[in-house]
Amino acid sequence: MSRSGYTLPVFACASAVAALNWLRDRQPLSIASVDLIEPAQIAEIPIEQVAGLSENIALAITRSDPGDNLDLTKDTPIWAMVEWRKEGDEAVIIQGGEGIGRQMNAGDAPAIYAYAQRLLQENLRRILAPGEKITVTIILPEGRSLAVRTSNAAFGVVEGLSLLGTTGISQPLSTPDQLAAFRAELQEKASRFESLVFCIGENGLDLARKLGINPEKLVKTANWLGPMLVEANIQGVKEILLFGYHGKLMKLAGGIFHTHHHLADGRREILAAHCAIVGLKSLDIQAVFNSPTAEAALSYLRSLDALSGNDWVNQVYNAIAETIDTRSKEYIQSHSELSIDVTVCGSILFDRDRKIIVKSKTAGQLMGKLC
Repeated sequence: MSRSGYTLPVFACASAVAALNWLRDRQPLSIASVDLIEPAQIAEIPIEQVAGLSENIALAITRSDPGDNLDLTKDTPIWAMVEWRKEGDEAVIIQGGEGIGRQMNAGDAPAIYAYAQRLLQENLRRILAPGEKITVTIILPEGRSLAVRTSNAAFGVVEGLSLLGTTGISQPLSTPDQLAAFRAELQEKASRFESLVFCIGENGLDLARKLGINPEKLVKTANWLGPMLVEANIQGVKEILLFGYHGKLMKLAGGIFHTHHHLADGRREILAAHCAIVGLKSLDIQAVFNSPTAEAALSYLRSLDALSGNDWVNQVYNAIAETIDTRSKEYIQSHSELSIDVTVCGSILFDRDRKIIVKSKTAGQLMGKLC
């Protein structure tokens, strides 16, 4: 069995708890207890170092342990600096320091998302006495260098990593054990709902909730879209909405149903093919094909529309979305031996700013059933 670890927000919280403990008691913790909230359990996190920087400021350090997950943050240090504060109404103010990314589409706000905020607020408030106030600065010394190896920039997060996630448990997303866990979740939800939403990652889950989709109908798939579609069909799910970042989900239009980049890519070929299908000029198809990322290709198409008054983005991405729906149905049919109706699939693709680019016809029909 694969070993589970914890997500970055948990280690950030543990560091903050240890630093606050030093300010209150002048005693360095070797272990910090963190209430994960999701799930409802306590994590015991080793503290690597605690130091008082002044009478009013302390710094504590933990080190990331994501378990057997292939996570580039493994062993990276996570610092939290806690400072007593007298001004303001908030008991706990959370800031992003060096190595925490900035959200370009949210006024350069630190990329410390809802679960991380809640985790820090609830754990730290329990320690504070009435009237006490602190400012917490989370620092990832290696965050800026690690960020260049992620897709953060594709989602508008620059100059560092995100504290993202909906749970404190870090699960290996590319192992057979994790596929078994995803299947188990799917089987349970299939027993309650005929229509479900597949999200590859946390960005899709977060956006789907904000759009009003019933959270109980959301299923995380990571890169295992093919096996999960087949399992949904076996379990009798009638409809699946595929909801994802365009740079990932478009792979399905090329028949790629395990979307990890180490196994297959094909995005520029898929984009170029669909540009040709809708009649884009040869020079523009070449420009799309030579774009370094799917996001850059989308930007190029948007610039064409702005200059010419055409609607190439809508035409190209509608073609891709309809192809995703068709290829998904074909994939299920080719991997099913059951004489049952094939699960209907619709697709929604969003961009790095979490703005929806396109909904397939089927996706538009499914949205009303999922909210």
